[in-house]
Amino acid sequence: MKDLTQGEIYKHLTSMSVPIMMGMFIHTLNFMVELYFVGQLGSAALAGVGSVGVLVFFVLAATQVLNVGMGTLISHAVGRKDKQHANILFNQGILISILCMIGMILFGLFAAPVYFGTLAPDTVTLEASLDYFYWFLPALVLQFPITAIAAALRGTGVVKLPILINIIAVIINMLLSPLLITGKVFGMALGVAGAAIASSIAMALGFLALCLYLKYKERYLRLTFKQCLPNGVEIKRIIGVGLPAGGELLFTFFYMSVIYLVLRDFDSSAQAGFGVGVRVMQALFLPAMAVALAGPAIAGQNFASGNPSRVLNTYHQMAWMTCGLMLILNGLCVFYADVFITPFSNEREIAAVATGFLSYVCFNFIPAGYVLTVSAMFKALGNVWPALLSTVFRFILFSAPVITLSIITNISLETIWLISAGSVYIQAVVSHFLLKRELHKKGVQFMPYGEYEVQQRPSYRV
Repeated sequence: MKDLTQGEIYKHLTSMSVPIMMGMFIHTLNFMVELYFVGQLGSAALAGVGSVGVLVFFVLAATQVLNVGMGTLISHAVGRKDKQHANILFNQGILISILCMIGMILFGLFAAPVYFGTLAPDTVTLEASLDYFYWFLPALVLQFPITAIAAALRGTGVVKLPILINIIAVIINMLLSPLLITGKVFGMALGVAGAAIASSIAMALGFLALCLYLKYKERYLRLTFKQCLPNGVEIKRIIGVGLPAGGELLFTFFYMSVIYLVLRDFDSSAQAGFGVGVRVMQALFLPAMAVALAGPAIAGQNFASGNPSRVLNTYHQMAWMTCGLMLILNGLCVFYADVFITPFSNEREIAAVATGFLSYVCFNFIPAGYVLTVSAMFKALGNVWPALLSTVFRFILFSAPVITLSIITNISLETIWLISAGSVYIQAVVSHFLLKRELHKKGVQFMPYGEYEVQQRPSYRV
């Protein structure tokens, strides 16, 4: 354990965010490698893989519910020395993951053609989507038990092993993907299917490694048939704790789906260019996201210890760091957006859409950085519902005018990007006021940087 209630906060933020960023960099590098080689296959391939990437956000939302719900409740049971309850939660989490796996398989068998057919602008893109999806389905399905096992282990204090297994799996994926796409080693170019097969193989190996650890090394958690029988109370508790965290990713899925749905009225290069632009933007966000992920532990420890001045100090320094990093990225994208895009597609239409997207949305980087900071503070204060509320508000602000304009007129790409950027500014303002209200409820008087005051309350409520 590291005491974050002492020492310089900016040093804590820096020292904690660097390893977080390195771990995220491995994942992002894998996406970038896949994007580079898929980009050589043309606009239909890029658009098809991108549409499957939209569905990934839905899976991530569901797994985040398991991740937060199981990790939190099992850690509480371990803290109480209640091994039996910890194992009940573990087994119920595994049951939930199995039910999610069945649901995902049924979606693949019966609903996938309809879903991707709704998003695809043409039959070639639809074929690419389904070709990638069906080979990628095992990776999506295995996400659920892998997340459940990793969350349970984290709740017992075992953190390094799941992270190491995950990193090894990502590296295997990164190495296999270009080989299977191009066929340079195996002698048969599989195209988008090769990228999906690489992901499924890597995910299967990671799942196998976790299962072997549970069977031969783990002594605290045990998988038993009796404890896997449905327990409505425990299932409800796991979902109830994890639902707000998964909700933010769920609305990211809705947001991306709306964009792909509107872009189907253009040719496949529009969806392909948007997919490239989003991947590049996510990579650029890494430093700010790492700071925001480090912040909750620091602010949370200080809040629980009854030190509101350090809570506010953490908030202000996070805001300065995330927004400062975003300001730098904003400037780079204004002048060099094409430099970031060029490596991933040599088709002029795709590059033009991706560059245009990045050139417009870069102006919302600063408010996006602030939204990351505020979301981190809600986690530290123990209530993430306001963050979900601001996400829902932003989704409505974006989707309502975009869908309406796409129905009544020929909406331009630039209009879509401008509405998206504007909705983030409004979300940042809403998030700010929601944070002020939450701090007031917790007994902390929100003040400008360096002018911290405390509104005295009987106790701090986590």
